[in-house]
Amino acid sequence: MTRAAAAKSSADKQMPAFSWPFLGRVLLKALLLFAVFNLIFAALYPMGALGRVSFYNLLFPGRERFPFGENPQQSYNLSIYNLDAMFSSLALNASPAPGAGEYRVLVVGDSSVWGTLLRPADTLAGKINALGLTCGGLPVHAYNLGYPTISVTKDLMVLQQAMDYHADQIVWMTTLEGMLRAEQLRSPILANNAGRARDLIARYGLRLDPNDPAFVNPTFLEKTIVGARRPLADLMRLQFYGVMWGATGIDQVYDWDPARDAAQRDFKPDPSFHGLTGPTLDKNLLALDVLAAGVKLSGSVPLTLVNEPILVSSGQNSDIRYNFYYPRWAYDAYRVQLAEQAKASGWRYLDLWDLVPETEFTNSAIHLTPAGETLLAQAVGEQLCK
Repeated sequence: MTRAAAAKSSADKQMPAFSWPFLGRVLLKALLLFAVFNLIFAALYPMGALGRVSFYNLLFPGRERFPFGENPQQSYNLSIYNLDAMFSSLALNASPAPGAGEYRVLVVGDSSVWGTLLRPADTLAGKINALGLTCGGLPVHAYNLGYPTISVTKDLMVLQQAMDYHADQIVWMTTLEGMLRAEQLRSPILANNAGRARDLIARYGLRLDPNDPAFVNPTFLEKTIVGARRPLADLMRLQFYGVMWGATGIDQVYDWDPARDAAQRDFKPDPSFHGLTGPTLDKNLLALDVLAAGVKLSGSVPLTLVNEPILVSSGQNSDIRYNFYYPRWAYDAYRVQLAEQAKASGWRYLDLWDLVPETEFTNSAIHLTPAGETLLAQAVGEQLCK
């Protein structure tokens, strides 16, 4: 036998013969390990911890507002429900320590604060920053914590986490549509953070149902790696789109045609509001207790509650309705009730409902043009250091 043949014969003896039982045992062990990992993941459900792992402010710049979007291929953005990941993606995470170089203002609210159709510099926070204000010798830096659904309870949830960022002042923008008690839990981001919402309800005794059917309660299987593959994929996609955000500065589709998308200004002679026809508005329908909870949550940090501008139409039947959202009777009653509650409770309150002319609204009765945001920023800015 040649030396090469002898070597081949020796190697053949050392290699185990293929065995189906052996392969079966390997696959079984792999499946058992995968099942164990899934069970451990479901038991721990570490989505919050995973959300805090972020390349924003490290490999690419932090975002100027929360991630939100339905067309990620064009906006380099997406809607997720992981609040930790949302905060981790913000430039706020890279800001200086409290008192070290800035007077920090956090602006909380709905899509009007987030800035639908507006570039970051044209939002309320961006316009406040452009004013060049100083408080206590420090430059004012406003951070945008708006999110595009209307619910003051959603705002309260955002505010609760925002308190970790040591604000010098909080500006909370709100409107009647966000105050209706029956609609509070319809915001998808609130419904998909049922644990946080229930904690707020219990902690502040809010008059909301902790068992509301709007809450999304994932099952044990939905908390496994397999069951949670969609939210896990969204966490990875958020990081991926950060590369494009950093390269382009685009975070939504800026496609507004005034002729096509103008807010409605002519109305039918309809005085109804969420099935109510007036002429009075029951105060118990408004979630004023949620506003009180926000003031309490802010503690020693000054909180200014702002009744945000709305479109006041001069069009057809504008004597019945201010705009698409509000008949006059409902909105007028709301303003009176909110002002009375603010005075009785000693809240810092600013009513700017008719500050902006109807020509400075975009596709909604609460969405402003850059010029409208400038007017709003000036009015809010005047109150910051008082």
